[in-house]
Amino acid sequence: MLEVVKLACARGDRPLFRDLSFALAPGELLHVRGENGSGKTTLLRALCGLSQPAAGDVRWDGRSIREQPETYREQLCYIGHGNAIHGDLTPVENLQFEACLGAEDHIEAKPALESQGLGRVASLPAKLLSQGQKRRVALARLAVLERALWVLDEPFTALDTRAVDRLLATLARHLDRGGLCILTSHQEVTVADWQVRTLTLG
Repeated sequence: MLEVVKLACARGDRPLFRDLSFALAPGELLHVRGENGSGKTTLLRALCGLSQPAAGDVRWDGRSIREQPETYREQLCYIGHGNAIHGDLTPVENLQFEACLGAEDHIEAKPALESQGLGRVASLPAKLLSQGQKRRVALARLAVLERALWVLDEPFTALDTRAVDRLLATLARHLDRGGLCILTSHQEVTVADWQVRTLTLG
């Protein structure tokens, strides 16, 4: 269970939002919407513990994430605006490197990349890939890192229609297993057989 309690965030001296509260239970997806500059990315970074809110608290299983940072990170997969992949490494090596950082015992990198339609480029340096392919390499982390909570900032950016459908299917499987997801997107989000909750900032 993720709980947000009276959260307030600001950018410099400008308040973005305040008194924001919600809870997310297993099998739920929250779609955060709002105009550019409304604080969507700032909210996600606060939920991940990457920045400190001006007020309020983020809780995981009833405890503040500040009290249990390592336990919380073990349950979290965050994919931000940037793909955070190394251009000189292949997609396979990028996923293996990510797994090492997360202390995963074993991952199946190639099947994860094939599920994203990247089987033919799995051994090329990532710097040679298109923007859409790089985004799919980043999203392949969802298939290899076993995390309960996914926090995704504009995950559909640079994806073609087929890749969007793959991601929506991946989200459905995650929710079906009792996972939680919070994502931002300017487009409508429909996940088969699941009700998507919406939070609008600004």
